[in-house]
Amino acid sequence: MDDKTQVLDAMRKAGEPLNAGKIAELTGLDRKAVDKAMAALKKEGAIVSPIRCKWTPA
Repeated sequence: MDDKTQVLDAMRKAGEPLNAGKIAELTGLDRKAVDKAMAALKKEGAIVSPIRCKWTPA
């Protein structure tokens, strides 16, 4: 499973908006890997930010 998929899965399972630090904690991924995956997901429109600095699947 690639980093983007892991990040999206963690967001879906949490059921609430998450910040990158919490996603890194839940997935066990390195924070830089989470940031990179989230940047790609933002570009694709797969995640949105309902609250400042927190993200959820679109």
